[in-house]
Amino acid sequence: MAQTTPNHTQTVSGWAAHDPSGKITPFVFKRRENGINDVTIKVLYCGICHTDLHFAKNDWGMTMYPVVPGHEITGLITKVGSNVKEFKEGDRVGVGCLAATCLECEFCKSSQENYCDQLQFTYNGIFWDGSITYGGYSKMLVADHRYVVHIPENLPLDATAPLLCAGVTVFTPMKDHKLHKTTGKKIGVVGLGGLGHVAVKFGKAFGHHVTVISTSPAKEKEAKEHLGADDFLVSTDPQQLQKGKRTLDFILNTVSAKHSLGSILELLKVNGTMVVVGAPDQPFELPSFPLIFGKRAVKGSVIGGISETREMMNLCGKHNITCDIELTTPDKINEALDRVAKNDVRYRFVIDIAAADAKARMPSKL
Repeated sequence: MAQTTPNHTQTVSGWAAHDPSGKITPFVFKRRENGINDVTIKVLYCGICHTDLHFAKNDWGMTMYPVVPGHEITGLITKVGSNVKEFKEGDRVGVGCLAATCLECEFCKSSQENYCDQLQFTYNGIFWDGSITYGGYSKMLVADHRYVVHIPENLPLDATAPLLCAGVTVFTPMKDHKLHKTTGKKIGVVGLGGLGHVAVKFGKAFGHHVTVISTSPAKEKEAKEHLGADDFLVSTDPQQLQKGKRTLDFILNTVSAKHSLGSILELLKVNGTMVVVGAPDQPFELPSFPLIFGKRAVKGSVIGGISETREMMNLCGKHNITCDIELTTPDKINEALDRVAKNDVRYRFVIDIAAADAKARMPSKL
């Protein structure tokens, strides 16, 4: 598994949180030299995931400060290691959540690296050489080529960046249930945010009848007219839920706030499945009757393996699927994170990393 330990001699400019206040400030640090299995990437865009906020503020008690967040990274390859055959300089590429795994366990060998016990993340992880990983809120990244994917030429790098996390998170459970190879199923998407809006796009691209389930009636117009959803249910309206009872084959639950699964489970047909990809910080309410009287299942899923990420990216290229984003600049990261905390974004922030250089080149006012 181990590779030759490279020297960390490359000076890189980035943006980091240094304490639980979560405030992001400019940060200069060192990255390793490009090893034989590595590619060096000029980072152009990096999505802001809610996970970034949790790590910046040490909400989960595991942050290693200083932390450079960012695991929805797109950019251009500037250097290629001698063992790397599938990438070349100038390639448009993306890096998601994975920086290293053991490469030897049953999960790594079956392209499910995301379940490897030794998985290390793109930031706040421990790389093979013992160094702490730093993420995409930076101008340059060195990544092992086995965790890098090509970006189709027809997809813009900014709106594609969140697919590296949000996209594969919703694609993987849909693939697990063969929704990318069948048509005409009735699927539900709970929550219309960063994850949910991509799930709707996948569902429609794959030829399914998509129902959005939300607590917010105001999102119905957006769901139907902009994203193409077929139906909309307000999850706090008992009459609407009664009307939708036993109508759905599959539900993808993207909500990260505490809520009861019982009434949503009732929307599933007998033998239907709900997959949970949202991660509330408190336990779900899960009544037994909707499970046992409908022979229903509740499963979980987290991101995806590299082969799934590549497959998802190719399908996005085929169907021209990207995320709906708001572009921001490095000097406004803290403002963006504040809005993420308030769910005030439609639907994902992406940092224009190169904007920092452009601003530095601008002539000062006389």
